[in-house]
Amino acid sequence: MGFSAALLQGLAPDGGLYVPAAWPELSVENFGDAAALAEVAQPLLAPFLAGDPLGAELGAIAREAFSFPAPLEPLHADGRLSVLELFHGPTAAFKDFGARFLAACFARLRAAAARPLTILVATSGDTGGAVAAAFHRRPGIEVAVLFPKGLVSPTQERQLTCWGENVRSLAVRGTFDDCQRLVKEAFLDPGLRSQRALSSANSINLGRLLPQAVYYAAASLAVWRAHGERASFVIPSGNLGNSLACLWARRLGLPIAEVVLAHNANRTVPDFLESGSWRPRPSLATLASAMDVGNPSNMERLRALYPQLAELRAAVSAVSVTDEEIRARIGADFRTYGRVWCPHTATAAEAWARLPPERRAHGRWVLVATAHPAKFREIVEPLIGHSVPVPESLAQLFARPVRCVEIDAALGALRAALEVEGNGWTS
Repeated sequence: MGFSAALLQGLAPDGGLYVPAAWPELSVENFGDAAALAEVAQPLLAPFLAGDPLGAELGAIAREAFSFPAPLEPLHADGRLSVLELFHGPTAAFKDFGARFLAACFARLRAAAARPLTILVATSGDTGGAVAAAFHRRPGIEVAVLFPKGLVSPTQERQLTCWGENVRSLAVRGTFDDCQRLVKEAFLDPGLRSQRALSSANSINLGRLLPQAVYYAAASLAVWRAHGERASFVIPSGNLGNSLACLWARRLGLPIAEVVLAHNANRTVPDFLESGSWRPRPSLATLASAMDVGNPSNMERLRALYPQLAELRAAVSAVSVTDEEIRARIGADFRTYGRVWCPHTATAAEAWARLPPERRAHGRWVLVATAHPAKFREIVEPLIGHSVPVPESLAQLFARPVRCVEIDAALGALRAALEVEGNGWTS
């Protein structure tokens, strides 16, 4: 199946996730002196779009999607530790990159479509806001955002429910795992599929996940060019899409060394790597709410990349961080570096701090900052004793009216919500 077809279908007919059928072999030389994200995207993604209807549009798509930076900022004077800031997009979270890439692709693929495309997106906090922003007012596309009622931060909920028009917000009485399950059930429901053209914008969609490899490629190239060493990344991890993008970049040949998965109290992945037994479980609510995932979908792709447990253990490591440790790390790193972390970034910072000193002292380490701390002001500000400035992009959202519908965590409830004419919201 080609790239465009996989994007439009979202989920495979058997309920599985699409992965590349073959892996191009790239090297640092393939990128020349490309440094900007849009420049790095073209040699990185071109092999996957070769012969595809979107192939000729890749340059324009990349420029549209990667129109804001992902700066790599040093935390240590010797450059041994840096932070990759992925929160400079419209909704102040890393999901903006993949969501805008996917929106740019769909806009081109659906330009002449006879009926609207309905995009279903389950979110634990940041995905839904990024997707809503990327697809808002896109002609021929409708979006339904499913989020767990009461389990996202107030700022995140504002981002999920302030759009209107072609974006419908559904507060599910359940957990993120229930939202994710509903989306998968919808794709496999013959009745819904006969009524609507369905696709997804979660990291289950190849077109949302693959472009996230671009900022890992760009960051690793910057480290390589500056120091002649491979970069190691510590990544806040929930549904494993962002982590997988880094591993895919490494598989393609980018100069990436270690990858550490930093999880909150949802220990499914760390426990699996330790015990070898895969035991999904209900998700727990934590301060790092966007990572509250008990059954991460992208483990399927991770196991496809490393089929044997020994391979997987050699490829990644994983740790679990408690809410108490998140709070302590936010305060400690504010005092040490003068930097303010969101709870997810603090999870990565705590995971790095736990590494043995000799491991930290060698190599070039990069903490991945996945969201702006202003999205979690009610958590962060008491810990640092200061107010957190709100980016203009977020401030604009607070002025918009909130519209949302509550539904039960059942496919029938989702089906009924999608069938309502118009927006069907209550304020």
